Amino acid sequence: MSIAVELPALGESVVEGTVSRWLVREGDRVERDQPLVEVTTDKVDAEIPSPAAGVIEKILVAEGTTVGVGAELARIASPAQGAVGKPAAKAPAQSGSAPQPAPPEAARSEAKATPVARRAAAQSQVDLEAVQGTGVAGRVTRRDVEGAVRAPSAAPRAAAAEPAEAKAPARAAKAAAKPAFLTYQLQPGDRVIPMSPLRRLVAEHMVLSKRTSPHVGTVAELDLQAVVRFRERHKREFQDAHGFALTYLPFIVHATVRALREFPRLNASVLEDAIVEKKDVHLGIAVETDKGLVVPVVRHADRLSLVGVAEAVEDLSRRARTKKLSADELKGGTFTVSNPGRHGNLYGFAIINQPQVAILRMGEIVKRPVVREVEGEDAIVIRPIMHLALSYDHRAVDGAPANGFLHRVKVLLEEAEFDL
Repeated sequence: MSIAVELPALGESVVEGTVSRWLVREGDRVERDQPLVEVTTDKVDAEIPSPAAGVIEKILVAEGTTVGVGAELARIASPAQGAVGKPAAKAPAQSGSAPQPAPPEAARSEAKATPVARRAAAQSQVDLEAVQGTGVAGRVTRRDVEGAVRAPSAAPRAAAAEPAEAKAPARAAKAAAKPAFLTYQLQPGDRVIPMSPLRRLVAEHMVLSKRTSPHVGTVAELDLQAVVRFRERHKREFQDAHGFALTYLPFIVHATVRALREFPRLNASVLEDAIVEKKDVHLGIAVETDKGLVVPVVRHADRLSLVGVAEAVEDLSRRARTKKLSADELKGGTFTVSNPGRHGNLYGFAIINQPQVAILRMGEIVKRPVVREVEGEDAIVIRPIMHLALSYDHRAVDGAPANGFLHRVKVLLEEAEFDL
């Protein structure tokens, strides 16, 4: 008998995933635990391994299709069946190289929608099956639900049962109705790069965040002389003891979580008509990978020493770049620090990671002339300067606590009273 390859539960809150790329073809011979397919969820990018050795008998879900947890993705003929196949190619070069069969109806019995859209639909009492999706593989996004709330009579339930061919003219008419300034006409030499499923999810989340939260920004200039000297004194000893370099990010994180304890309004979420200040501090660290931006979470970051923070950040960052994170390690953050790296420019305002109320973005460290008091006299000295930019949700946070929080982070870093 053949063996089913199913979409596993990739985290407590993950209910569906999008097949982004097949790594094998029908007829390929595979080994147990060999990666078969890349799947994108709203939490994590993951590779699904083969549950057994055998031959890929049938691929059931096409690339770009979203299915629920437990859905059959493919079937494998076991060696005992006498199936003979060719060795699997390591990976098709581009999307579309794998067969593209239509997914079975059993995997699409529910309306396809993002988890955010499902929650919005439940709160607004919107029938998801009556909403036309504009997201990846036609799934319903929160924006689609909000549109249905504003015009409830525009999408009757019966429309959901119409075949795709019948909907095509309506979609074309909708696209044609776009204002001219929103539509770009392709020119000779333009290169069209389709969004990956993860890129689409990130884009959807960023638009949602800007529409949900009134963003306000404030910037602090930090003199990192004391931090630089501390790091220089200890970096060789630290490298020898722990096997990785001591960067500046753990110092920023450690100062941030200490300041959050003093300013709990920044460690919060807006819940309908209330503001929830979180008991725990779970700090998200924005990490850029070759697949896009992910935000792994350091749990109980306020309980960690500087060394503990450094170890947690190193571990999460390394596993994020090698796609070894679980979905649960990407959820539950209460505040986020964004580190664009060595070439982060002067400063920039990041978009808030919902449902948090603030995000702190690091700028690059640059030596600059500044005025300092030396032996009672003003003097121009050269110091390593960094700008920290705080974006915050004005629904929950006023200017006084936001500026107080950022000033406290500045003081903690300039005093540099750290222990290793």
